[in-house]
Amino acid sequence: MWPVPRYRGLQAPETRTTMLMLLMLLAMVTMCRACSYENCPTSHPDMINVHFVPHTHDDVGWLKTVDEYYYGEKNDIQHAGVQYILDSVIPALEQNPSRRFIYVEMAFLKRWWKQQGEAMRRRVRALISQGRLEIINGGWCMNDEATTHYNGIIDQMTLGLRFVSDEFGGCARPRVAWHIDPFGHSREQASLFAQMGFDGFFFGRLDYQDKEQRMKDKQMELVWRASKSMGPPVADLFTGVLFNGYNPPPGFCFDQFCDDEPIQDDPSLFNYNVDSRTSDFLKEVAKQAKFYRTNHIIMTMGSDFQYENANLWFKNLDKLITYVNQLQVNGSKVNLVYSTPTCYLNELNKANLTWTVKEDDFFPYADGPHQFWTGYFTSRPALKLFERRSNNLLQVCTQLEVIVGSGAARGPLGRGYSFLLWEAMGVAQHHDAVSGTEKQQVAYDYAVRLSLGWDSCQMLVSNALSALSGSGKPTEICRYLNISVCPATESASAFTVVLYNPLGRSVTENVRLPVNGSRYLVQDPSGATMVSKVFPVSDATRAVRRTLGTASGELVFQAAIPPLGFARFSVSRAARRPAEALTGFVARGPRAGGNGAPISIKNEYYTLTFDGISGLLSNVENRKSSLSLPVTQNFYWYKSSKGDDDNGQASGAYIFRPNSSEAFPVAKSAVTHFTVDPLLQEVRQVFSPWCSQVIRLYPGKPYVELEWTLGPIPLADKIGKEVLVRFDTPLKTDGVFFTDSNGREILERRRDKRPTWPLNQTEPVAGNYYPVNSRIYIKDEKMQLTALTDRSQGGASIRDGSFELMLHRRLLYDDHRGVDEALNEPGVWGNGLVVRGRHLLVLEAPARSAALHRPLAQAEFMAPMPLIGPPVQAWPSSTLTQFSGLTRPLPPSVHLLTLAPWGDGSVLLRLENQFERDEDAALSGEVTVELTGLFSRFEITSLEELTLAANQRKADMKRMRWSTESNDIEKPWQQGQTESALLAITLQPMEIRTFNVTIKYL
Repeated sequence: MWPVPRYRGLQAPETRTTMLMLLMLLAMVTMCRACSYENCPTSHPDMINVHFVPHTHDDVGWLKTVDEYYYGEKNDIQHAGVQYILDSVIPALEQNPSRRFIYVEMAFLKRWWKQQGEAMRRRVRALISQGRLEIINGGWCMNDEATTHYNGIIDQMTLGLRFVSDEFGGCARPRVAWHIDPFGHSREQASLFAQMGFDGFFFGRLDYQDKEQRMKDKQMELVWRASKSMGPPVADLFTGVLFNGYNPPPGFCFDQFCDDEPIQDDPSLFNYNVDSRTSDFLKEVAKQAKFYRTNHIIMTMGSDFQYENANLWFKNLDKLITYVNQLQVNGSKVNLVYSTPTCYLNELNKANLTWTVKEDDFFPYADGPHQFWTGYFTSRPALKLFERRSNNLLQVCTQLEVIVGSGAARGPLGRGYSFLLWEAMGVAQHHDAVSGTEKQQVAYDYAVRLSLGWDSCQMLVSNALSALSGSGKPTEICRYLNISVCPATESASAFTVVLYNPLGRSVTENVRLPVNGSRYLVQDPSGATMVSKVFPVSDATRAVRRTLGTASGELVFQAAIPPLGFARFSVSRAARRPAEALTGFVARGPRAGGNGAPISIKNEYYTLTFDGISGLLSNVENRKSSLSLPVTQNFYWYKSSKGDDDNGQASGAYIFRPNSSEAFPVAKSAVTHFTVDPLLQEVRQVFSPWCSQVIRLYPGKPYVELEWTLGPIPLADKIGKEVLVRFDTPLKTDGVFFTDSNGREILERRRDKRPTWPLNQTEPVAGNYYPVNSRIYIKDEKMQLTALTDRSQGGASIRDGSFELMLHRRLLYDDHRGVDEALNEPGVWGNGLVVRGRHLLVLEAPARSAALHRPLAQAEFMAPMPLIGPPVQAWPSSTLTQFSGLTRPLPPSVHLLTLAPWGDGSVLLRLENQFERDEDAALSGEVTVELTGLFSRFEITSLEELTLAANQRKADMKRMRWSTESNDIEKPWQQGQTESALLAITLQPMEIRTFNVTIKYL
């Protein structure tokens, strides 16, 4: 990683060197004050102050790839060249000291910065220090807020803000979060921004009905109370809705792509228009000002990829400012200034008003009566899973980079091998990336970038495990185990399996490896023989993989892995017994000779019952809690609208619009095969040639695993389809269900309701869909049924006692939001995308559910990483077969979120309390982690707490305070404390604490 500036306390000024250091520090503090809020333009207290914010919105991929956007390639698709924007803006700012400009996406700025000479870099740094060029938001991208996991959000913000800090210093630290284009806004995003030290947050998109109500009530600006666990003001964030989205007011776009009249100010010409243009502009000011509470309004002067010719914009804005302000001598009360969101926020804070409080989120988003942007919660499901698995690998990669140290973990240019995947993941968080709202060729580009990151991390992981074990042997990640493809296990008669566990607690993993033998000997790290068995590969798996793999069976065993460590298992093919074959599955069901008798499978936690006629799941019993719930599960699909006489809106990559509220079953019954074995109890269901499912119970596992395979979705009937799974129960839920927010806190949802404004529901299905990043559940007083997801999906409860998750979409029409393509992914074989995924189902009493679904959700996004190596006979006898990076497991409520290289001798460490306040009787309180002696390979010699994005010392964070209508909560929340002498870290519910630690290897 990059070198990091070290913050160290100064001793008494006894030497000349120390005095010089103090003077330099004082100069830096003075400069930082001058280049932040104190560098803002002067306002007039008795006028309407209009803050012009020149800006460009540069998508990190959308209709073109990141590279194409940067260089201006393929302008026949969209004219856009980011490098030219930055080239043009710098000299334009230098021509007039009052001009301002903001920039957002560090993925582009860093690329441009690397190509500049030192002279240009000095010019840019000067503009930043003067407040004329301001970095806003500062993430690698402007991330999506619905389909992103909080781990990915934090990492991409950390990546971008680290670049800002390293290259431009503390003066450039963004004070304002700026999400002008994401399609709805999550409460957790606001909470994360607050913990990163931002003073405010501005966005452009919210539901059209919500916006109408907010304009009516003058509540376009508010304080967002973004956590129920962290008391005010920890997760409070001032939030403003931009009046024009992120575009200029109508008639006042001066970019080369615009057709609006320029300001023509030569009175000798026939087209002189200063009077009419200033009059029209003053009308726009009056229109906007009446919906806001102060005498300050903000106007976004720019849009997508604008300012390639910055002179056009600035020359006309200079004139507009001049001529409107000249009218003040005639009594005009409007004052125009070049400004930034930071300066605008500063004026709102100085107004010292009392603001309303919002506690829910801004989902779902609709820009018209039949235009709910809820389809992208599921769009491109394969890319969504790849992004989630890539985050899993990135955490493994950075952890091992720290645990091993330099040597095996360093890559080209001195950067860690994890860096390439970190940047690819940063790009993938963009609101047109993991969201699935890009063109197909751009989706391919995102996948390639992630794949290259995998290649780089594969090298690091192999080297690190080799170094830790002392084996000197390479190991290989099998990337396609979900479709039973791994050449290293299919072709070899003997091999080793090394499993790395990135969690801070021991786990037992259900290992499934594709093989071509019927019997194998599996030995644990101590050499003891383990229980294992080979089960035949399903027909659905064969259909998915086609010629990619040849395995006839899957070797199954359960592997225990220590915390933050690895365990090695030896596998060798055993002689087949006479007449032995891969059998064990019994056919049942209406089309497979079923007699109507129910089918049951069970482990020590659950009994699952399947209807003997339909073959569908019919009942779930939690044997430990003595709970039994009738649950019917089946797959359905909605007909996608192509537009109708009342409204031409079609279902597309962004928008979900079924042509009716009726969901059609893929089939009313399933051909069913089942097996009962001490190692695995499994039911295989085939609903149609393109829809199948496997339901599994493993010994010792307190959940039900449902692995589904969908696609290619048929289109012979010329009807686009939105495919979902639905769970129906008799629970009395009264329209209430629950979803997570970016994988962290849980939000209550109510069908056909919005907490803060009266909803006129125009789409009873799409208008009730919400993002499900990790889990969804329904409950009554006695039982809670929870489904955990392996990626982001859309979810809803369309009727009481029921919830559904949209899994796959294949459409025939574009939804007219810019992509100009139907969401019809070709897949590997060109005839339509096939998707495989899984859900984990948990039935438990509501009071005990969090203790199950919280750690399960963490285990889903931080799963053990299997690697395959040569047979154990090839390894040195001194090889370490088991290792833990911790000397003791972390407390059950604590998650090790980040362990990553941060600079020479320093490490970035994040610990979080993963439980909400009052969520669990035993696990929802504060918890203390003792860091002394915690890590087995190194000791922590010092630590310094940083803000969440690691770009500021926590002790230096001083956020703006805001007066609100309600500051009371039931239980005041206090930030966790650190006892520096003992390195004891206390975490309150939902708290994430970030540290820059120095380490010494043992």
